[in-house]
Amino acid sequence: MFKFLKQKLDKELIPKDKIDKFYSKMRWQVFFGIFIGYAGYYLVRKNFSMAMPDLIAQGYTKLELGFALSGVAIAYGLSKFLMGNVSDRSDARKFMPIGLLMSGLIMITMGFFPFATASVSVMFILLLLNGWFQGMGWPPSGRIMVQWFSVKERGTKMAFWNTAHNIGGGLIGPLAIFGVAYFNNWRAQLYLPGIIAVFIALIIYLTLRDRPQAVGLPPIEVYKNDYPETFEGVDQNAAISAKEIFIKYIFKNKLLWLIAIANIFVYLVRYGVLDWAPTYLKEVKNFSLKETGWAYFLYEWAGIPGTIIAGIVSDKWFKGKRAPVSIIYMILVLIAVVIYWKNPAGNPIIDNLALIAIGFLIYGPVMLIGVQALDLVPKNAAGTAAGFTGLFGYLGGALTANITIGYLVDNYGWDSSFRLLVSACILAIVFIGYTWLIENKNH
Repeated sequence: MFKFLKQKLDKELIPKDKIDKFYSKMRWQVFFGIFIGYAGYYLVRKNFSMAMPDLIAQGYTKLELGFALSGVAIAYGLSKFLMGNVSDRSDARKFMPIGLLMSGLIMITMGFFPFATASVSVMFILLLLNGWFQGMGWPPSGRIMVQWFSVKERGTKMAFWNTAHNIGGGLIGPLAIFGVAYFNNWRAQLYLPGIIAVFIALIIYLTLRDRPQAVGLPPIEVYKNDYPETFEGVDQNAAISAKEIFIKYIFKNKLLWLIAIANIFVYLVRYGVLDWAPTYLKEVKNFSLKETGWAYFLYEWAGIPGTIIAGIVSDKWFKGKRAPVSIIYMILVLIAVVIYWKNPAGNPIIDNLALIAIGFLIYGPVMLIGVQALDLVPKNAAGTAAGFTGLFGYLGGALTANITIGYLVDNYGWDSSFRLLVSACILAIVFIGYTWLIENKNH
């Protein structure tokens, strides 16, 4: 089924005197491709949240919309894991744009055709499909990172790349404001990002190259003389079977399991705040669409410096240790969530500052858990490892944020949802701390 996605045979090495210049050019090019590409994926992943207040006005309950939105979390968690394994044996240049193209077309359908939002079941099915195609974004990006960037530079490079989803997610707010104003139609919040995503899919195909060997360059370990100690003697450029990846490097990797469990609680906080912000700010804090759109924007874009700082600190100060930085960040997230919760309505500056703080901080652990997963497996299993942590994050964390919070708010009010978020912060700190203890024992 996926034969058309398989990698092309490696080209002969280019002359040595041209390697440095060409390597530098190609690294910038592929980084740009996965950066703008992953930003594009986020344009059509969470834009449905912006339309939820309009759907509530049409008579849908929060639980019904939370159920519909859960389609993304369910399918994305499974797809990121299963399609991650496919991506380890595929050409990222083709794999990544196909997923974005399909996600964009689904959102265009939901925006232009009224039947697509006429019932909870139809919305659930379409968002389920969207979530599946969304799972074709992170794994090939992770594969590109480990193929083109060495271990000692990966934390910093991943931190910069990871801000792509803040760029894309943050633009959802301004795009919603512009789309509704320009087209005079709330459905523009759905179809406008979809149209943009289709064009970005083409850019991905034009810029990506699966690995250095595909364009006549040596493997990154050879070029940088940076060989990972953990997998000494393992040929990380050889194709390995799906069975070997799953059994040897995933299911028997105890530390990877702990990281994945921690990811459940990090994602619960991330999406518990993000997905319900438009509804919470409108109903409890009396924000307008414009105010909500910009608050959403600030939340996402605040994650850019926060993520970059987390990556640099983990590389430079903690010598590649990701857990201590994640713990510090999650303690501060806990404080910011409580302020966001307890701040009385009528103080929008404090609400925005709290959201900025949460956004600044939460994406550090999100990124670092992904980097930890990549550090724990050879690079020819990177997509699967990333997908494994994503599986837990979305099926455990994001799904709980969508359905459970919708149920809690409908039946017990907003306070109950914030108690859940506070508990998730504490549990995330506990599990990440446990991974740190094990890493220290192993070294």
